[in-house]
Amino acid sequence: MKKVVFLALNYSNATSEPGMYPDLMINFLKNGHDVWVVAPSIDDKKKASLSKEAGINVLRVPTLKLFGSGLIQKGISNILLPYQFKNALKKSQIPLDFDLIIVPTPPITMIKVAFWLKKQSKAKLYLILRDIFPQNGVDLKMMSQHGLPYYYFRKLEKKLYRQSDSIGCMSPANVNYVKRHNTYVDTSKLHLLPNWETLKESHEIVEEETELRKRYGLLNKFVAIHAGNIGLPQQVENIIELAETVQHLNDLVFLIIGWGTEKNKIIALAKEKNLENVIFMDSVNRNELGKILKISDIGLISLNKNFTIPNFPSKVNAYYRYKLPILSALDANTDFGVIQENIGCGFWSVSGDTDALKKNLLRLYENEELRREMGVKGYNYMKNNLTPNHAYQTIVNQFKVG
Repeated sequence: MKKVVFLALNYSNATSEPGMYPDLMINFLKNGHDVWVVAPSIDDKKKASLSKEAGINVLRVPTLKLFGSGLIQKGISNILLPYQFKNALKKSQIPLDFDLIIVPTPPITMIKVAFWLKKQSKAKLYLILRDIFPQNGVDLKMMSQHGLPYYYFRKLEKKLYRQSDSIGCMSPANVNYVKRHNTYVDTSKLHLLPNWETLKESHEIVEEETELRKRYGLLNKFVAIHAGNIGLPQQVENIIELAETVQHLNDLVFLIIGWGTEKNKIIALAKEKNLENVIFMDSVNRNELGKILKISDIGLISLNKNFTIPNFPSKVNAYYRYKLPILSALDANTDFGVIQENIGCGFWSVSGDTDALKKNLLRLYENEELRREMGVKGYNYMKNNLTPNHAYQTIVNQFKVG
């Protein structure tokens, strides 16, 4: 497993802004692997370009807009993506002698270039399963289970599971879901690969807390933060409805950071309710987000109540890292609530049950020592189980190499 290639939908420049996947690739590099990444361009270049990013060979490929667009444009962009990657690899003249191909979902369409590479190089294929598609599209009413798009993507999904040599799933419920709905899959392929996060950035910039709070209008405020995507899977309406019930608490604010297809709708809902305790911010870089998380008091998780798949919130690791207790509104099929209880890092209720969510919020709001204890438990759990090195070891151990 000396030469490794990672096919990425979303891959930041590890030199300037590390992320979950760059952190993993850096661990491969540190352990002596020859690491290559194929990822969309992060600038306006019209041609593919190969360069070093934190010592890693990264082939940046021009693509159509992949984020912040409508469903039709996003679908077209994701369908074209594997062909754009394949053409760029051919033109780059990179020797296709890989030992290991790593591909995450989403998007499921990336498997086409993965299969092509596997055939060219005879490599092993490792799937990081982070999106059970197309069923999540059905859950969110983006497609019908009886329509052609569903049958097309379901066929791809089955092929992906069959041809992957090993499949890392986010939680035990995800493993069980794949087993239950895909009985043809060799279950020995399936194992746990939880999301991971670097504990501390060497380049973190420290800023005086008072100045930071002034800049964002958070002076003397108790901050409940939701940082990440604002789309259908998150059902951020849960947070808006919660905010409406606690307007009498003058020091409590809900800070919603990020972007997504539902953001304008959520902003309009907050305005309609005349909520003065909700603050919206655009996405910020990882370092800036870290500074904001440091001065926050509670981390918020919200998942769509209609999910039949066991969705799992990726943003939770950032909350663990900054020792935030977690307040969650969850669908009935995820096992994140059970995991949360076992760790002792926060409280959860069923998505849509605003009364229960409010009760849990007040338990945290009124007890500083409880918040501190839960935050520390989450941090310790992450330190012992969820670092990039844990993820690296899990992957290479599937192939009995290291």
